[in-house]
Amino acid sequence: MGKIIALANQKGGVGKTTTTINLAASLATLEKKVLVVDADPQANASSGLGVDIKQSECTIYECIIDRADVREAIHDTEIDTLKVISSHINLVGAEIEMLNLKNREKILKEVLAPLKEEFDYILIDCSPSLGLITINALTAADSVIIPVQAEYFALEGISKLLNTIKIIKSKLNPALEIEGFLLTMYDSRLRQANQIYDEVKRHFQELVFETVVQRNVKLSEAPSYGLPTILYDADSTGAKKPHGTCQRTD
Repeated sequence: MGKIIALANQKGGVGKTTTTINLAASLATLEKKVLVVDADPQANASSGLGVDIKQSECTIYECIIDRADVREAIHDTEIDTLKVISSHINLVGAEIEMLNLKNREKILKEVLAPLKEEFDYILIDCSPSLGLITINALTAADSVIIPVQAEYFALEGISKLLNTIKIIKSKLNPALEIEGFLLTMYDSRLRQANQIYDEVKRHFQELVFETVVQRNVKLSEAPSYGLPTILYDADSTGAKKPHGTCQRTD
């Protein structure tokens, strides 16, 4: 039975998609069967893994709204054991279309249920919002990774996300756990970055991953080539362990 992990933070630009792509690729190179579900209308995870979204006839949108066969939405990537369900800009309007649907918070869970036996990990790249699609992702997930940018407003809005997670645990998904907080865009040369790490660590203690994702130009360049960093430049700081996998201090 595979594990479903959502990567969520309603704050944009914190590295959710970059983390999703590269964590998925790292797990796949460890011979795990991995599926990325692109639940963001911007579809950056799809294009970052080499999917031509203009040519995608079946996406997560069709699976949610039209109940299309989810397997028709799965695309191959450059790594044999890494697959992706692409997104589409139409997902922007999906939340309105879902309002009158029965069990609207659990549609994505139902869509992904047949795939849990086929993959070791299913990673859901959430949009920067706490709307119905993100609620669907958290309802479907076993756990959530929360990327936190190593900048001044890092903790802004985190309490709102944590409150949403608390509500989902109480009403929709009692098994949902916080996998951990992952500090991203970290620059050890900056005093502020170190202060923010200490602040996040003080707030969330053992839930903070020991691994941090450092600022690295290769991490930014790789998606434009439709590749995870581990394939684009395996020797780059962004691709090297421990940055390729998440480790937490317990």
